[in-house]
Amino acid sequence: MAYNEELANRIREILAEAEVDVFEKRMFSGLSFLVDDKLCVSVAANDRVLVRLSPPDYDKAVEKPGVDQMLRNGKAMKGYVFVNASILKTDRELKHWVDMALAFNPLAKSSKK
Repeated sequence: MAYNEELANRIREILAEAEVDVFEKRMFSGLSFLVDDKLCVSVAANDRVLVRLSPPDYDKAVEKPGVDQMLRNGKAMKGYVFVNASILKTDRELKHWVDMALAFNPLAKSSKK
């Protein structure tokens, strides 16, 4: 299933304004944005955005409507949430989530290679 190209373009603009070192990679059935070689945000299938958050932000986020935990083999992947595009209609709403992911990125661990 294809990802939402409009959402991807909006994320690109936000990341460009943030002036971060970003690399795009197709993964998770969508397009991921890696900042400093770490997954930051991803445009996923089904009009969702995957966001990597700090533990406190994650705990708050999963309580919000339109936000779901990322599940792998039925288990929640702590720190990762899917945000439904229906609650990302404005650039301000999307920027809020991208900014939270960018704030956590320097503290996030790199993926195993």
